[in-house]
Amino acid sequence: MSGTTDSVDVKFTFFPFEEKTCKTLNSKDVQELLMKWSMKGRITVQYFSYDSLFQSYQKDDFALLFLQCPTVISSLSVLSESNTWCPVGFEAAKIEVKPVQCSITSMTFFDRLFNEGIVRENGSIVKCLDEFYEDFQISDELRKVLLVEDSDLYDIFSEDDRSEFVFILLKHLCLGGAVCQYEDDIKPYLDTVKSLYKELISVQKDSKTQELSVTSLVYRLQAWDKDGYQYYPCDKEHEQNFAYLIVDPIKRHVAVLYHQFGGGVFT
Repeated sequence: MSGTTDSVDVKFTFFPFEEKTCKTLNSKDVQELLMKWSMKGRITVQYFSYDSLFQSYQKDDFALLFLQCPTVISSLSVLSESNTWCPVGFEAAKIEVKPVQCSITSMTFFDRLFNEGIVRENGSIVKCLDEFYEDFQISDELRKVLLVEDSDLYDIFSEDDRSEFVFILLKHLCLGGAVCQYEDDIKPYLDTVKSLYKELISVQKDSKTQELSVTSLVYRLQAWDKDGYQYYPCDKEHEQNFAYLIVDPIKRHVAVLYHQFGGGVFT
């Protein structure tokens, strides 16, 4: 479903939350991994607060107003054609907001990678004969199960599983950028996913059952200007060009996870 300037019937105002940073992406260990994965300097998380109660049915208005807010336009960062960070600079005329399922509260979700022989007990990823899928070279069973629908083990993750934000994060990190050096061991991927997911997502515990549930709402976002030019997150469609809004409706915070596919930006 798309939102346009004619559809807005609620008002939200957004404020940059500049004192909050993503500790996971800024950590020394993850910075080294991002360099290896050709994502360093191309992936970022920015935080904003907002001033009104948000409910999921308002997602289109919320996202459109976010990308029309002057403080967002002047502070939300994107990579330019010259591979430098700059403010997004455009006011959205149309947006597309796709809800992303987010219900997983345990990394046991990925145990099947070990149980099905994609990853050995010691953490090493099982290799396979090289093949290519779009921009990606597949040389191990992990990338094969992430990408190749007719592979023997693709179905160990259902379509519902694959729509989960934690799965999407793993897929993005495993695919990396244009000159990605793939890991031989699963641990760097799982550790980074766990840390990033835990930092981006809010949960609450049921006082009776003691079970955790996710309270954040996640949306994948695209935007066009008044001339029909798709400018956000990028003017090129690609698996690894993405922007996610992660909304905490209790704290009234928004995290924006952004990445643009490419290579050669390391600052």
